[in-house]
Amino acid sequence: MTKTRTVYLVEQQPERRQHFETVLTFIGETVEVISPSDTLKLSATDALCVIAGNGIDNLMELAGDSPHLPFICANTQQHQALQKANVIGPLEDSFDYASLSNMLHYCQAYHQQMPIKPARTRHPGSGKLEQTLIGNGRTMKHVRQLIEQVAVTDANVLVLGESGTGKEVVARGIHDLSERNKGPFVPVNCGAIPGDLLESELFGHEKGAFTGAIGARKGRFELAQGGTLFLDEIGDMPMPMQVKLLRVLQERTFERVGGSKSIVADVRVVAATHRELEQMIIDGKFREDLYYRLNVFPIEMPALRERQEDVPLLLQELTQRFKKERGVGVRFTERALESLSYHRWPGNVRELTNLIERLTIMHPDSLVDVPDLPPKYQHVEHSAPSPDYPEEMLEREALSAIFNESDDDSDDAQVGPANDSSELPDDGVNLKDMLTEIETGMIAQALEKSDWVVAKAAELLSMRRTTLVEKMKKYGIQKD
Repeated sequence: MTKTRTVYLVEQQPERRQHFETVLTFIGETVEVISPSDTLKLSATDALCVIAGNGIDNLMELAGDSPHLPFICANTQQHQALQKANVIGPLEDSFDYASLSNMLHYCQAYHQQMPIKPARTRHPGSGKLEQTLIGNGRTMKHVRQLIEQVAVTDANVLVLGESGTGKEVVARGIHDLSERNKGPFVPVNCGAIPGDLLESELFGHEKGAFTGAIGARKGRFELAQGGTLFLDEIGDMPMPMQVKLLRVLQERTFERVGGSKSIVADVRVVAATHRELEQMIIDGKFREDLYYRLNVFPIEMPALRERQEDVPLLLQELTQRFKKERGVGVRFTERALESLSYHRWPGNVRELTNLIERLTIMHPDSLVDVPDLPPKYQHVEHSAPSPDYPEEMLEREALSAIFNESDDDSDDAQVGPANDSSELPDDGVNLKDMLTEIETGMIAQALEKSDWVVAKAAELLSMRRTTLVEKMKKYGIQKD
């Protein structure tokens, strides 16, 4: 739990000191009387403010030496409240509750919004939370802060957000940072279980409770004892089950189906939904009392399109995770990252994860550019690279294609002089001219078969379109 901050009081007059102590204690503040010399020893982590009454003659100098602390000026001899940003007031002897509470609230905000935060003890699970809930944007930092704040309590939490935003990750983060982390984390998808089976699934059943109940069985509430029960897609729960769930949340007890023994529900409930529950209440599809019982502490997960700045970081983290778990990953060019940053991600983080898995299959351990992305992710202008190859390699490719075609269809293939004889004449041959003749003949045949559609002819010859165009220019091949 968060430690309550202390209001430190400097006041030498006994009557005024007693008056301040009485009022501050009455409104619930923790008060400690100190001497003026002790103020420099105070830490911003335990002090809410210093009420500087009679006894501090150098308030402005002292405030300047302690910028991490807010001061409330209650000095009857020097009302110089506005000369320092961390000094407010004056607080007169005749102060009322409204003026004092406003000043205390200002001091609270002074600590919360301080540009340079004082060092604080990090929760042991904070590092893991940053690895699972990835993002450096303001919204994700706020989500992680909310998780850390609510995890140390037993309050019910309702996680809201579109499908694929990571609502279960939030629930697991709450469990891991809570005092229940030694207990089980039990997820239940309320939308995936038929309504007539959901009661048995949640609360268990006794032997013979219904047809097919050949033995007693524990439900999810029992399995989650001492831990956390995650009710995913709570908006899909049938109305009759909503009534029974509400009773368990109110009374913290339940009975198995067909049983009469009350079982204490020692569980922390975290629910999640992508539906608009408030509209469902209006439509009569969700109980209002259950909504407010679950919605004690809401956490809303932002859609990925609302935090586009986190996409490169997510890509890096997820590709490293795939590399570690499966031994294969991918890398992205700057243009590919730019293209992905323009995508709207209707499937959110789940869609991004699926894309990376697909790319690791298609381009394992390769550098992915825009043309390598699926068409719907190509949002910037691009052109596929067209490398130039040595002439010798191209000739070998053409010759290989010719003889492969000859082997596949020896009856129909007519490859010219190469088929006339397999023996070298006594006077020799000009191999280059022969290969050129073979190549030009095959190119001409391919063009004729494809009605001079160069792309189709290139497919028939198993070569690139650009390579075929270069050869047509080289040999002067053109349609009459």
